[in-house]
Amino acid sequence: MPVSKIRILTLLTLVLALALTVAACGDDDDDSASDPTETTASAENCTPANMETKEAGTLTIATDKPAYPPYFEDNDPTNGKGFESATAYAIAEELGFSREDVKWKVVPFNASYAPGPKDFDFDINQISITPKRAEAVDFSTPYYTADQAVVALKNSDAANATSLADLADASIGVQIGTTSLEAVEEQIQPENDPEVFQTSNDVVSALKNGQVDAVVVDVPTAFYVTAVQVTNAKIVGQFPAPGGDEWGVLLEKNSPLTECVSQAIESLRDSGELEQIEKQWMSEAAGAPELQ
Repeated sequence: MPVSKIRILTLLTLVLALALTVAACGDDDDDSASDPTETTASAENCTPANMETKEAGTLTIATDKPAYPPYFEDNDPTNGKGFESATAYAIAEELGFSREDVKWKVVPFNASYAPGPKDFDFDINQISITPKRAEAVDFSTPYYTADQAVVALKNSDAANATSLADLADASIGVQIGTTSLEAVEEQIQPENDPEVFQTSNDVVSALKNGQVDAVVVDVPTAFYVTAVQVTNAKIVGQFPAPGGDEWGVLLEKNSPLTECVSQAIESLRDSGELEQIEKQWMSEAAGAPELQ
C-alpha cells in the first residue's frame, strides 16, 4: 500500500477515535447533570413569577359560602382564621405569595368539581378525593384525612361520653351503606344494632327528634350538623375508622399548578406546620377530643 494511503487511513482512525471519546465524555456530563437540572427547574417553576396563575402575581382561591367553622371563622375566608383558611394561606406562603397576593372567590361546592375550565387557581372546601371527581379535575396530595365523629344533643347522656365504651348501650343512628355504619359496628360495637336510615337528612331528623341517643357521621359532616343543622347538638368526640375521607385541594384538570401545590402541602407536612394548623382548628378549637 502506498505511504500516502497509509497516512490517510491513520489520520482517519485518529479522527474517529477522538470523536468517540468526545461523544462518550458528553454522555457522562449529560447524565450527571440531568437530575439536579430537573430538580432546580421544578423549584424555579413553583414561584409567583413562573407559575401560570389566572392573574399574574395573584393566587385566586375558591371556597363556598357560607364558610362555616371550624374551616372558616366569621364567614370570612380572608381573615386567615379556621382550618382551611389557615391552610390556604400556608400553601400560598409556601409558594411565595404574600397575604396581599391572595384573592378569594365564591364557588358552590358542587360546581367546584364539575367538568370544564375554572376561574380559580385552586379550591379548598372539604372536598373528598374520589376517582369519579378526579376524572374531571385535579387533586393535590391530601392535606387532611377525616375521622368519624359521634354527635349527640347537648342535654343527653351520650353527650357526656369520654370513650367508645361509654356508648356501648346507646342507640346510635347511621346512614345505610356508609363507612360510619362500619365504624359503629367495628369500633363501638354497641349492645344493640345501630338504627340505620336511608339518607343523611333522615339521620339528622332522627337526632333532632330524639329517635336515637347519638349519630355517627364523618367529621366534616359532624361540624356542619352542629354548626348549621342541629345547633343544640355537640361533637362528643372523634375516632379513626376504616375508609376515612381524604381531602385534597382541587384544581382545573391538567392544571400546571397541581404539582407545585402538592409539593407545598408536602413541605408543610414535613415541617410540622400542617399538623399544628390541624390541632389548632380541628381538634382544640372544634372541641372534638379523641375517643378510644
